[in-house]
Amino acid sequence: MKSFNILGLGCAFALMAAVPAGAETTLVGAVQFDESHAFTKALRKFEQEAAACSGGSLKFDLHLNSELGLEKDYFENMSQGIAVDYAIVSPSHMSTFSQKAPLMDMPFLFRDLDHWNKVMEADALAPLAADVLKTANVRLIGYAGGGTRQLIVNRPVTNMGELEGLPMRVMGAPIQTRIFEAIKAHPSVIAYSEVYNAIQTGVIDAAENEAAGIEQMKFYEVGPHIALTAHAITVRPLGFSNATFERLTPAEQECILKAGKIGGKLGRDIESGQDAAKLKAMEEKGWLTTHVFTEREKLLELAGPVKEAYAAELGATDVLKAIEAVQ
Repeated sequence: MKSFNILGLGCAFALMAAVPAGAETTLVGAVQFDESHAFTKALRKFEQEAAACSGGSLKFDLHLNSELGLEKDYFENMSQGIAVDYAIVSPSHMSTFSQKAPLMDMPFLFRDLDHWNKVMEADALAPLAADVLKTANVRLIGYAGGGTRQLIVNRPVTNMGELEGLPMRVMGAPIQTRIFEAIKAHPSVIAYSEVYNAIQTGVIDAAENEAAGIEQMKFYEVGPHIALTAHAITVRPLGFSNATFERLTPAEQECILKAGKIGGKLGRDIESGQDAAKLKAMEEKGWLTTHVFTEREKLLELAGPVKEAYAAELGATDVLKAIEAVQ
């Protein structure tokens, strides 16, 4: 059996020697979660599809529960061709290598969930994937994700008048502050672990997150009003080490590319469905109340110039235009 990874002391180094045709290849994957998580299910689907397509020449060894580190480690290892061959990784962990990759995390990048799905299917992110391949030597072979981020507020916010000046927590990336300032909120960067207390004590009145985060951190206890701004829908690429990819046979390479798309699609279906279901379940339990934001088109309008400027800074104006052109 040929194997590109030898695990030892938590680290594995890819074998560089040529391997006889017809031998088996064992690929090592990593995920921070257990079997119940959408990422793990997407990776399992990828494995199943690739194994079947290859006639069994491709074998898989997926390490769960952060056994091989965190997403940042996975991406660095895939880039170096060591330890991890495949994993789902947030675009933020690619930014050290690819200037363009953070575009995938920009608020208001997608008009709605339907547009997000069509962008994934149309492969409109291909230029970003090409940049990641060039700068990090990692292939993006599929796209999972689907968590929709909403505003978590201590009072109802349903329109621009109620949103204006809203003191809220945002993540540390500068684009987050710029976008929320553009839509008239009053954003500030606060550590994630401090959000609950900051709302409870009146330091801020709001934050933003996906349903899973609202549930896990019990943000509904201090911010029981959820404004359905849908200002971000997550993109979580399935990465594959190009160093490993180039040592596969052409037939196996084709299987990896095909299976990556299928695995990513399953991940999107699961996570986007779970997101809506979790929010509904919390509302049915009386933990929170959702509010339609009646002027969402105004949010998109105000965010537009900031999005264009940010895309230009990243050298990704063509990608933004391609995404916005998808109907």
